[in-house]
Formats: sequence, structure tokens, C-alpha cells
Amino acid sequence: MKIEIDNGSGFCFGVTTAIRKAEEELARGETLYCLGDIVHNGMECERLKQMGLVTIDHKQMRQLHNVKVLLRAHGEPPATYELARQNNIEIIDATCPVVLQLQKRIKKQYETPLSSPEGDTNVLPSIEAPSGAVGGASIVIFGKKGHAEVLGLVGQTEGSAIVIESFDEVKRLDFTRDIYLYSQTTKSLDEFHRIIAYIQQHIAPTATFKSFDTICRSVANRMGGISQFAARHDLILFVCGRKSSNGKVLYNECLRVNPNSHLIEGPEEIDPSWLNGIETVGICGATSTPKWLMEQCRDAISSNC
Repeated sequence: MKIEIDNGSGFCFGVTTAIRKAEEELARGETLYCLGDIVHNGMECERLKQMGLVTIDHKQMRQLHNVKVLLRAHGEPPATYELARQNNIEIIDATCPVVLQLQKRIKKQYETPLSSPEGDTNVLPSIEAPSGAVGGASIVIFGKKGHAEVLGLVGQTEGSAIVIESFDEVKRLDFTRDIYLYSQTTKSLDEFHRIIAYIQQHIAPTATFKSFDTICRSVANRMGGISQFAARHDLILFVCGRKSSNGKVLYNECLRVNPNSHLIEGPEEIDPSWLNGIETVGICGATSTPKWLMEQCRDAISSNC
């Protein structure tokens, strides 16, 4: 049986940087807290826990003083930084540069809603504005409600941004208002374009619509590669934490191309019956999947063949 690990799978730049910063701090022997799971992968979180990383939530952070807290790649809203200042907490900021830039763009748009952020030229001929929206315009974020990154983005607008999770939800928007559309960095590019097209078709003549493609290309560019990878194998094992938004997008692409695809979190979830009559196995994963975990899955299969 041939087993291949996808070279394009594994940690993205943002996750790699966050983990490196955590390891550097832990190597100094000091206590380091992380606000939320550093990555949506239980086994990698456990590895770092064994090194001394303490994962906390926002409620627990409010009880801390005079400590170090790492902010993961997903980013945080302004309120988290203000809490750190009040509690004399040193922030180790591992926010992904792509996410950080998106936060800045949304914040600028919120503060000057009637003008496009500097450098944006993708102007299209808007969205339901919640009460208190500045200038009567609305900022819409295509993303997963409650996701850490999305909470950080909404926080740039003092909670006034509207989050839509899928194409179906775009239909509830108020198209008589100006709409400024952004996307969580790990969402599907194709679905984002469908949303743009729908708003273009339904926007009122008196309203303005501007969209900003903020999807991370290190994620979007994996779609084509993972499609080709899934197509050339009899069986696909997609290794990913089930909390990963990016993982769901990439896994669904594998499943679309190759119905014989299975999402697993680790080698213990591999069903031996999947291997019956299989000649080639492809192992791939999300931007939150460590290479060592995919290698463990490969070795588990090899040892049973």
C-alpha cells in the first residue's frame, strides 16, 4: 500500500509563529498563559500543555494580574488589550499579521464609514445597520459566529458589525443601506464571491456596496492543491481538530472530489476496515494540523499493513 502525506498541508505561517512564541517563552521557565486554545488541534494543545502552557478563557483572565498572556493567531478585540493594561498583564501578541491587518481595516472603516480604507480600490455599487451603526452604514463580516477571529473583528466595531455564516444568510440584509463586506480569513473564497454577486444584484440604487477580499491566500490557495491530492488516492484521511473552521472547508473539498474521505483527529480514529482493497492512501490536514500528527497516522497504517 502506498501512503502519501500532502506536502501542502500543515501549519500556516500564523499558527507556526504563535507556537514558536509559546515555545520560546516556555523555554525561559516562566509561567505562560494562553487565551483560548493556541490552535484548534487537541493533540498539539496537549503537547504544549506538557511543556507548561496554561490555557485560560476570558473569565479566568480577568482574575489574573502581573503575568504573561499569549494571544493566539486568531486575534482579540480591543477590550482584551484594555483588560491586560488594567491588570498589568504582559501580552505576548501572536496575532497573525493577516488577521491584524484585517482588524485595522475594519476599525478604520467603522470610524470613517463613508470612505473606503486607504488602499482599497475594489469598489462595487450595501447592509442592515444595527442601532448605533456609525453614519447609518453597516459592516458585514462573512464568518463563523462566535469564532475567536470573528469576535476580534466584531470588537473593532464595538459589537455593531453583522456576521453572516453562509450564503443563505445574506438574504436577510437590508439592501437599502450602505454595505461594507469583509470576510473571516479562513472562509471559502467561492462562497464569498457568491455573496458579493448576490448583494450586487439586490443593492438599492441609492446605496453603496464595497467588498474587501480579506481571505488568507495561504488557506485559499490550498483548495486547488488539496483537490488534486484527494483525486489521486483511493482513500483520504483528513487529519484535523473538529473545531477548525479552515479544516471544515478543506475537508469538504476533499469529500467533494473523493467521497472516500474521512475526517479524523488522530491515528486512534482510523478504522482498519477503511483500508480493505485500498492501494493508495492520502493523508492531509488543515492549517492547524501539525506534521508530526499526520506522520503518526501514516505510521499507524504502516504498522498494520
